[in-house]
Amino acid sequence: MSLVPSAAKPPRSATREQPREGRALHKGQQTKLAIVDAALGLATQIGLEGLSIGVLAEVTGMSKSGVFAHFGSREELQISVIREYFGRFEQEIFYPALHEPRGLPRLQALFSNWMKRVTVEIQSGCIFISGAVDFDDRPGPVRDALASSVKTWLAAVHRAVIQAKEEGHLAPDADASQIGFEIHGLILAVHYEARFLKTPGSIARANKAFEQILARYGADGKTVKAVTPRAAIVKPIRKSTTKSITLSKQE
Repeated sequence: MSLVPSAAKPPRSATREQPREGRALHKGQQTKLAIVDAALGLATQIGLEGLSIGVLAEVTGMSKSGVFAHFGSREELQISVIREYFGRFEQEIFYPALHEPRGLPRLQALFSNWMKRVTVEIQSGCIFISGAVDFDDRPGPVRDALASSVKTWLAAVHRAVIQAKEEGHLAPDADASQIGFEIHGLILAVHYEARFLKTPGSIARANKAFEQILARYGADGKTVKAVTPRAAIVKPIRKSTTKSITLSKQE
């Protein structure tokens, strides 16, 4: 039984057309996702600044007009790549860490997952870092999208530090902003040392430095014992439609 009155039903010809339109829309979405995936692969190698409609058309085997139809501009293409990269970033790093208890285990899981991604990006490159170099002094939507993504992620790290203080895992007077700054600094340093300078042992030094941060800010001056997070093994996720980290999910 239909809930739509017979008089309001569309003609049969229109009904037959709907599945075709749906299939066309679905195919269009798949094509756009495939283009973004290819663009993301390129961006990790040549940077966001190196992306262009022409280069992407050549890589995907499409016409320039075909690629352009899905984005409308090079700028929108770059922003789509940033959104996709951020979606994968949070799926691989943030959400698995939420399975850990509040406080130190969650903070350690965030760093552990982050470092696992770094080990891959030493070879492929990080869009957040290369993008910051390309767009640090260039105001506009692309820079805004990059900055917004990084700020959202750092806010999640900051929240994890606050929770570690609330749970008594870190000293009550510990400066959460300073801790977050030092943790972020480790990631930037290991990228520079390992990717650019190719300094041996950079990953091990970063992990050791993280343990020293926890020890320095441990509750009552006690050394914080390292915890192996359950979310330590993170499998890369190929596609993501998530747009932003929801901080309220950190219970």
